[in-house]
Amino acid sequence: MSAEATARLLPAPSAPAREERGHRLRPVEQPAPRRRPKLAYALVALAGAAVIAAVQMGLTLATTHDSFVLADLKSEQRSLTLETQALEEQLAGTTSPQALATKASELGMVVAGSASYLRLSDGAVVGAADGADWTSTVDPNGPGAVANSLLVDQKATEAAASAESATSTESTTPQQSDTPPAITEGLPTPSTH
Repeated sequence: MSAEATARLLPAPSAPAREERGHRLRPVEQPAPRRRPKLAYALVALAGAAVIAAVQMGLTLATTHDSFVLADLKSEQRSLTLETQALEEQLAGTTSPQALATKASELGMVVAGSASYLRLSDGAVVGAADGADWTSTVDPNGPGAVANSLLVDQKATEAAASAESATSTESTTPQQSDTPPAITEGLPTPSTH
């Protein structure tokens, strides 16, 4: 038998069995239409980022401004506290018994002696004798007076203020200082010619 006859008698080789899968590969007839990116989504994302940056900058500026305002208020509070303390000391000196006695003495008032009373039924003075011959032994400005640092002598302050104003008007010569002069017309430039 010839090879041809033998080949006819033998069964034909079968094609290898393909496994069927869910998705079969097939040639693409036409490419899928290309999807355009959504411009609205990109604009919303950019606008959101811009809004977040603007809000953050606004909060930073507000915080910075508030810190400067707080520093100014603290400085003002310190100066008001010092002024309040000075006024309280001045009030304490003005209302002290020594200051009141000095003012009363300047107005011609005297310390009362023993008490006397006026009887209303007949108008008679009961108690001490006539007050005209009685003189006070208390002199707030005399040699027994104690110096009070809270008392401010108005005459001394006025004299010091007038002396200070007189010296300031007499001295017209400019004083030399260690600070450089103020720059009013820009930075100084050297002359080159």
